[in-house]
Amino acid sequence: HVPGAIHVYWLEDLSAEDTTVATFLPSAHQAAEKLGRLGITHEKTVVAYSDGGNLYASRLWHVLAQYGHQRVALLDGGIEKWETEGRPLERGTVPPSPAGFRPRHSDCMQGTGADEIRERLDDPELRLVDVRGPAKFSGEERRAARGGHLRGAILWPWEDNLRPDGTMRDPAEIRTGAEAAGLLPDQELVTYCQGGVRAAHAALALHIAGYPRVRIYDGSSAEWGSNPALPVDSVVTGAVA
Repeated sequence: HVPGAIHVYWLEDLSAEDTTVATFLPSAHQAAEKLGRLGITHEKTVVAYSDGGNLYASRLWHVLAQYGHQRVALLDGGIEKWETEGRPLERGTVPPSPAGFRPRHSDCMQGTGADEIRERLDDPELRLVDVRGPAKFSGEERRAARGGHLRGAILWPWEDNLRPDGTMRDPAEIRTGAEAAGLLPDQELVTYCQGGVRAAHAALALHIAGYPRVRIYDGSSAEWGSNPALPVDSVVTGAVA
């Protein structure tokens, strides 16, 4: 790992406890305990990284942004780029120094849930953004009780925001790709995936590209696809379930 880095496991440290959907964000109380245990405070700058294009690092950004922590960045290119450039690594465990984290109201990130989305499915101001791959979007592949996508959602795969070396594309490139997919800056965008992790990466990319109204549905398809009361579109069957 990068010298001095502490380990953060997204399911244990960045997710709620005892829920039917394992990938919900922690509550404010849980976030205070979990982030404080990691030694994070609002006064400290947090630099997050992971492998796979910083996919799981974006989850840490999501949790911190949700609870008002503004001093957070991602190490562009993640651990792969760090290693490729021959930068120093170390082995072993780095114990964190526990601190007091106090959740704050966030002006830049407020999540949303299934109830609000269901009520606003016909709201022209809201645009749902499915950041998974085409097979899951169409319903050909599924990881919930039902396959397919939320009604009216636009497919915008999260990997499209990365260069081949795993670094994030320039803001202008991201914006061009988003607009080509039909995502406009004046819309209220809600990203989702299977469990909210790829959705966080895509939301971060949209923030970088200057989109001012971006939210994340952390329950994503894990919650929506398992609830028969919530409508799902399937390109494969041509039906709405």
